[in-house]
Amino acid sequence: MIYLELLLGFLKVGFFAFGGAYAAIPFIREVVLAYNWLSDEMLSYIIAVSESTPGPVMVNMATYVGASQKGLLGSAIATLAVVLPAFVIILLVMVVFRSLLKNRYFRAVIGGLQAAIIGIIAATGVYMIYKNIFLSGGGFNTDFVTLAFTACIAIIYFPAKKLLKKNVSPILVISVCAVAGVFVFGF
Repeated sequence: MIYLELLLGFLKVGFFAFGGAYAAIPFIREVVLAYNWLSDEMLSYIIAVSESTPGPVMVNMATYVGASQKGLLGSAIATLAVVLPAFVIILLVMVVFRSLLKNRYFRAVIGGLQAAIIGIIAATGVYMIYKNIFLSGGGFNTDFVTLAFTACIAIIYFPAKKLLKKNVSPILVISVCAVAGVFVFGF
């Protein structure tokens, strides 16, 4: 019976909790207290832990509540239940999106949005470089090691893309930069 309650309770949260994780917290609280799964105090601890651990807060909370009620199977059911509605909605959106891509006006809108997003990301990157070179600490305050490190990454990244004829994994780039950062800045 508790498995069915976990499924239905967190399906309800997944379907009706719009506005992100923080907007979902009161709804999760309502469901958890309605089923007497946890006390209000314990729920506040779970919220704090869920916010400080990697991953979406809503998923972390569902996983913990399910685990506290029925162990591993309970956590799997609660997690699946809270994620399933968003998954189904995204699948439906993709079906509609795929049919909309046949419309030339819709493709034109997407092309314009794509250009705007690229521009926003590029402008943010340029601003961050400018800020770190010229505005950190007032006046021209360049950390030449950081500047050289950034230049080396760019010099390696862009030719590697051309030589490999495929995109370089951002996870690989971040990992290599983290290790290199330890050697460059750590010693």
